Amino acid sequence: MILAGDIGGTKTNLAFFDHEGEKFTVLEEATFASQEFRELEELLSEFISAHDYKADLVSLSIAGPVINGTCKATNIPWNVDSASISSRLGFSNTWLINDLEANAHGITHLSEDEYEVLHEGKPGMHGNACVVSAGTGLGEAGMFWNGDGYIPFACEGGHTDFAPRSDEQIDLLKHLRRDHRHVSYERVLSGMGLLNIYEFLRDTNRYEEPDWLAQELSLEDDQAATISRFAVEGKAEICVKALDMFVEIYGAEAGNAALKFMAFGGVFLGGGIAPKIIDKLKQPSFMEGFLDKGRMASIMEFMPVKVIMNNRTALYGAARYALLKSGQLKARAVV
Repeated sequence: MILAGDIGGTKTNLAFFDHEGEKFTVLEEATFASQEFRELEELLSEFISAHDYKADLVSLSIAGPVINGTCKATNIPWNVDSASISSRLGFSNTWLINDLEANAHGITHLSEDEYEVLHEGKPGMHGNACVVSAGTGLGEAGMFWNGDGYIPFACEGGHTDFAPRSDEQIDLLKHLRRDHRHVSYERVLSGMGLLNIYEFLRDTNRYEEPDWLAQELSLEDDQAATISRFAVEGKAEICVKALDMFVEIYGAEAGNAALKFMAFGGVFLGGGIAPKIIDKLKQPSFMEGFLDKGRMASIMEFMPVKVIMNNRTALYGAARYALLKSGQLKARAVV
């Protein structure tokens, strides 16, 4: 029995899995609002006490850098310690894994109909791959091609410096630097990033914020989701422009990651935002940003780009990681 978790700044998904080899069956699953809990142990206790299962293996994917079994979560005030979780909740062992590394592990369980293809790439190519996921934050991970399969590994590429590509994006950077000494890609390519772009367009008088929209946003806890929804529906020009700029930047950063990882095996877009704006991502601006890499533009054409549509991918990946760490899988390569 595996207890797997996908822990984010907005929500946490937990599930009990049974398995036969690497074929997983979900027995119980629940989603929690992360911010409603003081600590992860409290959330885990609530889920465990609601069910009769006892976990033999516990693996938790978390949004943040995992160092020696501990993680200071990036977008929620939790300090997570695997040893403390095991001790307090009575587990024999608990493994922590970065959430994007878990996404990379979970890709092995997806079928072709669980992706949306933005760019086919060149058929028959092999090589490294990467995952770039905009959600509450911006996560990235690599997948090393060892000749037989992929070995996922974590990174914190979402916190690298934002590089504007137009005069308007330069102005966006200047605007954000008034409040932030370091402006990372996460500041513009995440839920808060979309809100930052919207506020830049409003506060610099590039687009008018209608009174009805200001009223609507004042009532919403998740303003970014509202902006995104109105953009997709075409209800407000300022929302449409904000999402357009977001998509341009997303394409550019996905291309940056593809170059850094030499991702001939594919670039996978994860996170909660991409599936909700899939029609926008299919418009030319995303791939234009991805491909526009100067002298390297020709090799970008070789790289497939796909959107992960299954929101359980990180859960599957965390469960797979438990099998690896417990020795029930002999190889780390994702086939």
